[in-house]
Amino acid sequence: MSVKPQVNAPYLIPSEMHQSEIVIKKSRFIARVCPAKDRADAMLALQDAKLDYPDARHHCWAYQVGPPNQPTLVAMSDDGEPSGTAGKPILNVVQHKNVGDVMLIVIRYFGGIKLGAGGLVRAYSGAAQNAYDLATFKEVIFRQHVTFSCDFADEQVVRHWMSQHNGEVLAVDYQQQVELKIALPFAEVDSLMALSKSLKKSAITLNEDGH
Repeated sequence: MSVKPQVNAPYLIPSEMHQSEIVIKKSRFIARVCPAKDRADAMLALQDAKLDYPDARHHCWAYQVGPPNQPTLVAMSDDGEPSGTAGKPILNVVQHKNVGDVMLIVIRYFGGIKLGAGGLVRAYSGAAQNAYDLATFKEVIFRQHVTFSCDFADEQVVRHWMSQHNGEVLAVDYQQQVELKIALPFAEVDSLMALSKSLKKSAITLNEDGH
């Protein structure tokens, strides 16, 4: 039985560009993990790598845009290496991490010793893995925007609940009732619904804007 990917599940993205290097049989493999929210970002990162290392033999890469369990764009390039020996192993590393919106570039300076197809696959995989191990990431949490109406006496109850469930009060409007504009993780919506039902006079409206 297959498990359906969780929609709007939190995932990691690179917090900044990170670079690392390994040397295998005199060939230098310089790997960069870069944030990339779309193809344009990925290509800009590739352009920067080529500007920084213009005399390198190869600039191989793979990117994954969107949540890692349901990416919207995936691409790779061997950049002159034998087919399947560079882009594919880099992409394989990318796809086995809970990381989205990422461009991984591996720059190679040929050291004069041929590695063979198997050696190239191991080298590019190793360089990509090493970069991931040393890079830093931050979590993307999708948020539902909610309008929560309640009696004045219940406002502090709602605010306390928010503080315990990673919610944020964006705005408050005091009229006949308190109307709170709230953003909270999608996973907490059902719990907020339960809180609303436990209060005497409250209502929830799920808004479409924001995440």
